[in-house]
Amino acid sequence: MKRSWRGIRADDPNELPACGSDTDATLIDMGATDEVSGIEIDPERVAEWLAEDPSLQVIDVREAYEREAGHIDGTRHIELVALSSAAATVERERAVVFYCRLGSRSQMAAQAFRAAGFEAYSMQGGLVRWAQEGRALSPEGGVVADH
Repeated sequence: MKRSWRGIRADDPNELPACGSDTDATLIDMGATDEVSGIEIDPERVAEWLAEDPSLQVIDVREAYEREAGHIDGTRHIELVALSSAAATVERERAVVFYCRLGSRSQMAAQAFRAAGFEAYSMQGGLVRWAQEGRALSPEGGVVADH
């Protein structure tokens, strides 16, 4: 499957026009082999990895209302918009898996963390796939909220 994204490149992420700066940024094309190769990990592998290592860093990057509706038990919550300011709280020496509803936001997070030198992954298909494959959500009776 071939994928392509457009992204914005700036020397300082705090200087992106979307963040209110007048600084120029460059629109770039990222093909499937650019920065995303090997970044996605199946929910089945995430579940196995959590069973082997309950201290695995798994971070939900969805919004608070989505998290409250249902999430993977034992995972952390850092909204995508707050992730850069909370990056120092993520252990660089250990792998980190990000997830969201479908995988787009978590892939952005994993790409950014990989660029910063982390062993980072995005859970393919997100929480929707996790739940469709019959894995539990917390709290009991949890659901995957619409975004």
